[in-house]
Formats: sequence, structure tokens, C-alpha cells
Amino acid sequence: MVSDLVIERDNRVDELATEQAPSSAQQPEQTVMDAAVQSAGRAAYDKYLRWKSQPLTTPPQLSIVIPAYNEAIRIVPTIGAMASYVCGLDIAWELIVADDGSKDDTVALCTGLELANLRVLIAERNGGKGSAVRRGVLAARGERILFADADNSTPIEELSNLMRRMDEGYDVVVGSRAASGAEEAHRSLIRRTMSNTLRAMIRPILGMNIKDTQCGFKLFKREAAQRIFTAQTIMGFSFDLEILYLAHKYGYRVAEQPVSWIDAPGSKVDKMKEIRRFLKDMARIKLNDFKGIYD
Repeated sequence: MVSDLVIERDNRVDELATEQAPSSAQQPEQTVMDAAVQSAGRAAYDKYLRWKSQPLTTPPQLSIVIPAYNEAIRIVPTIGAMASYVCGLDIAWELIVADDGSKDDTVALCTGLELANLRVLIAERNGGKGSAVRRGVLAARGERILFADADNSTPIEELSNLMRRMDEGYDVVVGSRAASGAEEAHRSLIRRTMSNTLRAMIRPILGMNIKDTQCGFKLFKREAAQRIFTAQTIMGFSFDLEILYLAHKYGYRVAEQPVSWIDAPGSKVDKMKEIRRFLKDMARIKLNDFKGIYD
């Protein structure tokens, strides 16, 4: 059984009034992190220092969940980019890294940052991206919950657009690479063709009018997230299909928001294997519904 551990950190408070740059006593990952946030300007950096050192005492307005499997190369820059941007939004927020049985230094790097409002959830073994996202979402305390990929392929700056759509009354807002106005960079013709083919199958089989189910950038209201992810049964790459199917089944309002997206190098996805799994999971979702598993 996969078990979670919340890594407890020593929440030491920096001297905020005088700190101008990372201390020489910091770990390398802390130096990289602080430098990334400093580049956003003094105002954002001051807010980051408070977020870094002062644990929240009330539930946050936003939780961000990052599923991570062997992300030692990318995780610290991604956390830095997120902290740099979100700390400037004047909202109370927490960050959750849901590790998925990483064999590299992903966990050590995250805990080494010593961020007061970062929680790291550890799985004893790899359970799949859907498993990591589920654990993170169900552990989240925020009024709104975003899950975002560890490679920051959808820039965190797109968060504000999703938040605005949710303000219009939607329960789930899906970042989309296929909606009008979206931008994709560095994506091969083969990948585009495969994605378009799979998208064309979703509507007739699952009855969903969602152009892009697989973009790893989705925002949920808390109540919707708790119900949907509690009912989730698919823990692999195509878990997004199921959670969006459940959102429609349970009557939640779902919107697609066009986003910018960059095909980051170092993908761990076996394309052909995941296409086969994707097709099997579509059938599994329909069978689950027929059996009443989602009721």
C-alpha cells in the first residue's frame, strides 16, 4: 500500500527587514530558489520571504499541487517560478509536491528549500501520475486547488486567467492547448496528430465537449475537487479523462481556458503505450459508470 508522509520542516524565521540576498549558509537549492524569486523584483521578493518563513494559520485561498516523479533537474526552478508569481498575487497560498516514488533527489531538494508553506508528500513506490495528483488534491486545504506539471510547461502566469474564469461561476477550469487562442511551442507534428485523433474520439465515446482533456493545468473549487478525486479510480496518465467525466456526471460547471504551452524536454511518457492505455481507460470509464461505481 502506498503511504504518505508529510515532511516536517524546521520553520525558522529569516530576518526579513535586512535580508537582501541568500545567505552563504544556505543550501544550493535555496540559493537557486531565492535568486529566481529575486528576479521578480523587490516587492514580490518581500512577499516571498514572508511566505517562506511564516506558516499559514488559516486555510489558504489557493493550493497548488505538483505531481513529481524523478524531477530533480526541474523541480526547484519550477517552484521558484511559481513562488515568484503567486507571491505577487496577494493571496494566501500553499504548495504541495506529491512525490510519486522518485528514485532521485526530488524529495531531498524540495525539503531542503525549508519553505514554511510547502508540504512534500512521499509515496513508498510509484503509483502513477493520477495517484500523485489525487493524494495532493485530497491533502490540499485551499478554497481553490490547482494541479500543475513539474516541468512548468504551462507557465504559472496562466493561473490568473483560470482564476478569472472561475470567478464567472465555474467549478472546474481546464487549461487547454486546443481552445481558440491557445499557443503551443516545440510540439512535433506526430504528437499533434496523435492528440487530435484521441480528442476526436472523446466526444462520441464519453459525451464530453472538451477539446483538451490532458493538459496538466486544471483549477477546481474545493468542494468539486473533494468529490471528484474521492471517486477517482484511474491512477495512470489518462486520469484526466476520468476526473473530467466525473465533473460532468456530477453536474459541475466546466470551462476550457486557452493557455500557452511549451513542450518541455525530458518527457517520461511512452507515447504508444499511453495511447493504448488511453483507449482502454475510456472503455473502463464507461464500464465503471454502467456498474454504478461512480454513484
